[in-house]
Amino acid sequence: MRRMLVVDDDAGMRAALEARFARRGWQVDVAVNGAEALAKFRPGLHTLVITDVRMPGRDGFELMREVQTSSSGTAVILLTAYACVPDAVRAMRNGACDYLVKPVSFETLETTVEQVLRGAQLRKKEEHRERDALIGHSPAWQKALGSARQAASSDADVLIEAESGTGKELVARLMHRLSARNAGPFVAVNCAAFPDTLLESELFGHARGAFTGAIGAREGKFEAASGGTLLLDEVGEMPLALQPKLLRVLQEREVERLGSNQTVRVDIRVIATTNRPLGAAIAEGRFRADLYYRLNVIPIGLPPLRERAGDIRELARYFAGIYSGSGAVAQLSEALVARLEDEPWPGNVRELGNFVRRAVALSAGGEIGVEAFEHGRSSPVAAARQSEWKAGLSLDEMERQLFSMTLDATHGNRARAAELLGVSLRTVRNKVREFGLPAHSEYGRDYAHE
Repeated sequence: MRRMLVVDDDAGMRAALEARFARRGWQVDVAVNGAEALAKFRPGLHTLVITDVRMPGRDGFELMREVQTSSSGTAVILLTAYACVPDAVRAMRNGACDYLVKPVSFETLETTVEQVLRGAQLRKKEEHRERDALIGHSPAWQKALGSARQAASSDADVLIEAESGTGKELVARLMHRLSARNAGPFVAVNCAAFPDTLLESELFGHARGAFTGAIGAREGKFEAASGGTLLLDEVGEMPLALQPKLLRVLQEREVERLGSNQTVRVDIRVIATTNRPLGAAIAEGRFRADLYYRLNVIPIGLPPLRERAGDIRELARYFAGIYSGSGAVAQLSEALVARLEDEPWPGNVRELGNFVRRAVALSAGGEIGVEAFEHGRSSPVAAARQSEWKAGLSLDEMERQLFSMTLDATHGNRARAAELLGVSLRTVRNKVREFGLPAHSEYGRDYAHE
């Protein structure tokens, strides 16, 4: 039986909620204030806490913090008779699953409860999936995870340098879960996903009227992440002109929105990732050395899949399981697994997962044999791997071949190429410039103008 704790100093409200949810199959405990609620609360036993905000002594916000500290899996819904936008923002930012204004109908409250519980179940499944995706027992992988776990206890900024597809964001999320900030938000922003003109607003927010179309004030990712962790993904793609402002925010932990002179304090831990070593970008004048040293307080490197081939078997069978849907788990033959272990996988775990997903989708049932590997050769990644990458080319030459062949296969459609490669559209654009790939006739109009 599901069990909840109802906390309200209004006796009528307590009795009504207890009777209503008891009829719905809940076991309901009640408390008159925060102190009594904490005495009755049992971590792992109570699925849900519904609490009034304004009560004598410990209020609903304080109770919520106590509950989340001792039981992060317990959902909290706040009720209040005083509608207040700042309180609502504070509630959601600090982990409330919902914030409802009295009087609230029982039907609305019951609907909210079911939505909150479904959301909690989805989050729990996602957390399990993230933990599973960190599987692997190779020494190189375990060493990297050990470094991440050690760094999780610190508030120092972290820089993860690793190739695309190695699991940088999963490791960042692991560090957040293991940190003292795990009750706060985890906010991720891809620095390569926004045009230069919009990235500043995305990160730091803007005041009303700061630019054309800014019809209202908006907080940025730094403010949204306050109390938790901010992930700056592909930080090496950040425009040079924006880097001094990022450096100042990291040093001062203060944000100034675009179009505003007012500073806002932020309490964050920053984890930055890059898929290419930043040393070369510094030498070329594309990345500030002082920003690099500010981010690189705790450096973490993740090994590419070719350096942890012993994990391929376990990863492949894991992907086969999650991509099998609700039916029987797809079985990979020993011959196929052995073939997968022989491959270099330049796209790393992401590429392996995409291959297994394709093999499962194309399977007619039964054991999936080594012939499934031939299906993958239709992709530009596999074609390049089979034809060119065993000729002793350098990593840069391999990468140029990969991007060139992918753009050929997509008739120059950058967006489709980015999807196939598992990188951002901005990364594709940068690689076109870096490698001097044709931008017109060879790849077509869509490629030149999308």
